[in-house]
Amino acid sequence: MSSAHEAYSTHVVSNQVPPLVGHNTAGDPVLREGLEREGAAWALPEIDELGRLAGTQEAQDWGRLAERVPPRLHTHDRYGHRVDEVEYVPAYHQLMQTAVEHGLHAAPWADDRPGAHVARAAKFYAWNVDAGHGCPISMTYAVVPALRANPELATRFEPLLTNREYDFGLRDPETKRGLIAGMSMTEKQGGSDVRANTTTATPQTDGTYVLRGHKWFTSAPMSDLFLTLAQTEAGVSCFLVPRVLPGGERNAMRFMRLKDKLGNKSNASSEIEYDAATGWLVGEEGRGVRTIVEMVNMTRLDCVIGSSAGMRTALTMAAHHAKHRSAFGKLLIEQPAMRNVLADLQVESEAATTAMLRLAGANDRAIRGDEGEAALRRIALAVTKYYVCKRAPFMVNEALECLGGNGYIEDFDVARIYREMPLLSIWEGSGNVAALDALRALAKEPHTLDAFLAEAELAAGADARYDAALDRLKKEFTSFDDLELRARRIVGQLALVFQGSQLLRHAPAAVADAFCSSRLGRDWGGAFGTLSPRGDLDAILERALPV
Repeated sequence: MSSAHEAYSTHVVSNQVPPLVGHNTAGDPVLREGLEREGAAWALPEIDELGRLAGTQEAQDWGRLAERVPPRLHTHDRYGHRVDEVEYVPAYHQLMQTAVEHGLHAAPWADDRPGAHVARAAKFYAWNVDAGHGCPISMTYAVVPALRANPELATRFEPLLTNREYDFGLRDPETKRGLIAGMSMTEKQGGSDVRANTTTATPQTDGTYVLRGHKWFTSAPMSDLFLTLAQTEAGVSCFLVPRVLPGGERNAMRFMRLKDKLGNKSNASSEIEYDAATGWLVGEEGRGVRTIVEMVNMTRLDCVIGSSAGMRTALTMAAHHAKHRSAFGKLLIEQPAMRNVLADLQVESEAATTAMLRLAGANDRAIRGDEGEAALRRIALAVTKYYVCKRAPFMVNEALECLGGNGYIEDFDVARIYREMPLLSIWEGSGNVAALDALRALAKEPHTLDAFLAEAELAAGADARYDAALDRLKKEFTSFDDLELRARRIVGQLALVFQGSQLLRHAPAAVADAFCSSRLGRDWGGAFGTLSPRGDLDAILERALPV
């Protein structure tokens, strides 16, 4: 009876894929090769430690739980007192603690070793178990160069921002072991047009300013410090606003509501009002946009890192699924059509990650005073932020489709990555803002185009399709008519040439050839999985599987 029952059981589980655990997310060969090139191979032991942790079931559960149980806003306590607190599940704090202890926040600013900022980029890439907590980690990293516009404030707070201790709670920031920072720029009537802001800042006799106004997006509202923009008589100015004032009194920041977002639910994004909040001026009055743009440039780099990491994670999940799932008599990874799709996804991922690592290296060297690298970073970061963050949702969607119906189910985690991807194209300037910013840089700082073309010329002669693409790009600058109308066209070409130059110089021949044939030579159907059958798909696929 028992054997008959087993033979006719309605619940036999077969042909399902084992969980993707026990792998090293830092094992990506593209990442490791880039670390060697960009002078940060010395950090591999710590990056591997973090990558192995990210591949555990425990860390993945932290990310899943933090997203499934989003933060809650408490505006008042049980007695009716205003408290303006956000409550997080313990998993969120585990994620934050891990990120801070491994120096993903502002720690590189206190590290004199060449490659410190590249190492930090690699850690940010490897620790991709939850995107939401990456927002305050990113802003804490980015606040330091802007804060240095006020040396006195930098002296007070930078050691706490760079310290590797996560010390959550509302207390006087100078009594804590470590600090987290945020940014509060946009308002409901202006969005990216921050010069339209209506928040005001009035100077006081003690050197502080009183801020009044409503901010439409303030992420991570439980951070200790915020850079914010407000209007003075001189124009838009930048201020440091602490959540808690010296001495322990809470600053007058009122949380109106938390946003109900498409993704990134583990991070609290809020609307806040400054009701006579106290702030300190950072930089010159009237030059607030110029001051805070130092922070914006750093967070734009993290948009590229986050997009590249999401693309790689989704690809890894798709490749793992195809390696274990059978259909029509073969494993999926043996099916020619699926092999073309996965190889194409690998080319896209590798192009994004290779470009990201070159930018991380340029950032590291620019911070250390290299003016040529600073010029390259200025333009290459803007165009890569535009293009990679635009490509990421399309690529992750295709990776999700590799899992079939399972990909559409939240239990399989690819859906969570997919919901996150559009944010990184919007954050710090959506498509048109990013493209126009790149063109403004070229117009106002012509040496940035010189730096870009000098980088591109390093790969000239290696591939005829690349050379032709480079020539087409140069012709775009022979006329400046309708420049804004052509903004996306030009910036997309800049991004592709930048990616192609890096792959031709640093990637295996099979990857570079596939990129040049499809993205530059246009031997491509547009949809993923339409690479030329003449390419070496086997060599490309070897780089897609999890380690």
